[in-house]
Amino acid sequence: MSQVSDIFDPHAGRQHDGYRNTSRALPIALLRAREAVMARFRPVLAGHAVTEQQWRVLRVLAEAGPLDATEIARQCCILMPSLTRIARTLTAEGLVTRSRDTADGRRHLLRITDAGLALLDRVAPESRAVYEDLEERYGTERLGLLLDMLEDLADLGGRADAPAPGRPGNSQGPD
Repeated sequence: MSQVSDIFDPHAGRQHDGYRNTSRALPIALLRAREAVMARFRPVLAGHAVTEQQWRVLRVLAEAGPLDATEIARQCCILMPSLTRIARTLTAEGLVTRSRDTADGRRHLLRITDAGLALLDRVAPESRAVYEDLEERYGTERLGLLLDMLEDLADLGGRADAPAPGRPGNSQGPD
């Protein structure tokens, strides 16, 4: 439930029922939190000449095994045109391979290579150190709870019964 102080009219500089104050707007708060976390990981990835998106693709392939582009894009939160470019780069660097799916010749699968796994192994100690610092500063239990809550929130996006913005049951728009 929003409080009066959470609502702001950008046109008049006064309270308004239409907008949440940006300090309490969930989309903006999530972006701020993401930036605060990624500011710790970016130097680690840059030190290994890997972009955030490339890292996500490698991590997902290492965890899940061979996947088609649609599933990789979904799991990594990457748009297909970007994934096409990323996959081309990772393939050229020998970190992933692309092959035809034997069960469905129309599909292509990406698979992480030994070189890709070796890169993950090289980055792992530095990545672990960042996580350990976050756990120390934020609290292991709180971080675990936050991750559980974010997973629950993400699951709402896929529910067919979740009200769409501006529909009955959803009084707030996308702040």
